[in-house]
Amino acid sequence: MAGNDNGATAETQTADDKKRFRSEIGFPYSDLESAVELAQTINDRAGSSCEAEELAVWMGQTASGGTFRTRLGAAKMFGLIDTGQGRATLTQLGRDVLANSANAASGRITAFLNVELFKAMYDQFKGHALPPPPAIERHVVELGVSPKQKERARQTFIKSADYAGFIDAATGRFVKPGIVPRDEPPLEKREEDKRRDKGSGDGNEPPGLHPFVQGLLRELPKAGELWPEEKRKLWLDTAASIFKMIYRDQPVGTEGLPWQKEDFTK
Repeated sequence: MAGNDNGATAETQTADDKKRFRSEIGFPYSDLESAVELAQTINDRAGSSCEAEELAVWMGQTASGGTFRTRLGAAKMFGLIDTGQGRATLTQLGRDVLANSANAASGRITAFLNVELFKAMYDQFKGHALPPPPAIERHVVELGVSPKQKERARQTFIKSADYAGFIDAATGRFVKPGIVPRDEPPLEKREEDKRRDKGSGDGNEPPGLHPFVQGLLRELPKAGELWPEEKRKLWLDTAASIFKMIYRDQPVGTEGLPWQKEDFTK
């Protein structure tokens, strides 16, 4: 009986050892920047999809080599590519991170959080400064990374977080970066455009004004500002000329206002 107990214990220990050295949470062995480079190679050389063997050659690697398979697996884990039947195909997220717009920054954020380990670390430390490397390694092990892989997990985590903008440059805190659309003008510019569109009055002028009248209104200084009499007279003379050009006079010998003479039964 004792022998059987010892045998069972030994088998349990062996199973526990195997479990202990196998990571139970997903993380890439290559960082996000390397994954984006792989996606960029597909885009530049093939558009959206290519044979894995072709991709390996373009990247100066071999399709069966560990380096290429590591980078390919990382790009898939980040959600930048799909693989199957010997091909690598860009996903919509993969196209987004290559775009020359705010989609690229937003795509990097999404890709970073697609990784199970990185999302768990973000949930644990968001808003706070990340701990020193030894403490990070302890945390990733607690989350399910094999002790043998803790250093690699920590390295790809830090590099990917930095590349995706999760480490604030001013404070060093671990926080999701804000996204400002590239084609959205700064707030000051938008306010300036609004003032220009509304004129320099109070912005309550009625719609449908002739462009010449809008131009006149834009020349008006703000209430309380200095406006020399000579310039006021020039503005009034200009206004009189514009009004004479764009508005009609009442016909001589008629009574009432022009719109009172309209026949609304027609």
